[in-house]
Amino acid sequence: MEFIDYYKILGLSKKATKNEIKAAYRKLARKYHPDLNPNNKEAEKKFKAINEANEVLSDPEKRKKYDEFGKDWKHADEFKKARQQQNQESQFSRETYSDFGGFSGDFSDFFESMFGGGGRRTQQTKFRGQDLKAELHLKVTDVYKSQKQTLTINGKNIRLTIPAGIENGQTIKINGYGSPGVNGGPNGDLYITFSIKNDTQFKRQGSNLYTTAELDLYTALLGGEALIDTFDGKVKLKVAPGTQSGKKIKLKGKGFPVYKRENEFGDLYVTYQVKIPTNLSTKEKELFRELKEIRENGN
Repeated sequence: MEFIDYYKILGLSKKATKNEIKAAYRKLARKYHPDLNPNNKEAEKKFKAINEANEVLSDPEKRKKYDEFGKDWKHADEFKKARQQQNQESQFSRETYSDFGGFSGDFSDFFESMFGGGGRRTQQTKFRGQDLKAELHLKVTDVYKSQKQTLTINGKNIRLTIPAGIENGQTIKINGYGSPGVNGGPNGDLYITFSIKNDTQFKRQGSNLYTTAELDLYTALLGGEALIDTFDGKVKLKVAPGTQSGKKIKLKGKGFPVYKRENEFGDLYVTYQVKIPTNLSTKEKELFRELKEIRENGN
């Protein structure tokens, strides 16, 4: 991992105070903010670097690790643990050596001659790489069917199959695509969180969908047929006479795909909204008055 000088990015010295860090960050963030530099890739890159530097240096604990371990600051706890273990082993070796009654000459040379170099730690401790997090933005129509996408993460192309029915906020793990390990340790993992925008007329809850459908007054009163939108097309439904506004019907299997269950779908719930006619003609008004009288008089 290449060393990144966070102090240099913010234009500060290592002795910078918390307030100086805060002031430098605000000044640079305003200067390189994407809203003020539209379509400027270089400004966007600098803005991200400024935010990263501020995130580390404004946090006392992270700054302390960064100052001590540099590019490996994220592994600080592991390094400290390894260092402690080395100290314990070294102490154990010294105590064992003294139990032999003491020997003249170099300590490490003695153990090297006894154990073929076993008394000297010749291999550096291996550490697992850091996990990475990424966010993938899609539309809800993109996840109605399974699809393949190629993502580029840290210069690597990842061929990813996105199962139908994946939900907004859901996270999946891809093993071994995180940061490289230290001293030959294993790579970290990549976690991808899906941000799914729903710009359709359907409200989604899990694998079920909800929508509304308008009915004209005459169809609601007399019955008939209505053409209803579903996620993958239109269906024609029979409407019973006297259908009330707010009546809900269920269309089984017309909802959203169930995640990782092939050919299995949720349901679609349709709520009828009866549309009252406007701009009635004189004749229409007379007819409605007659209907009202008939209902009131029971004839």
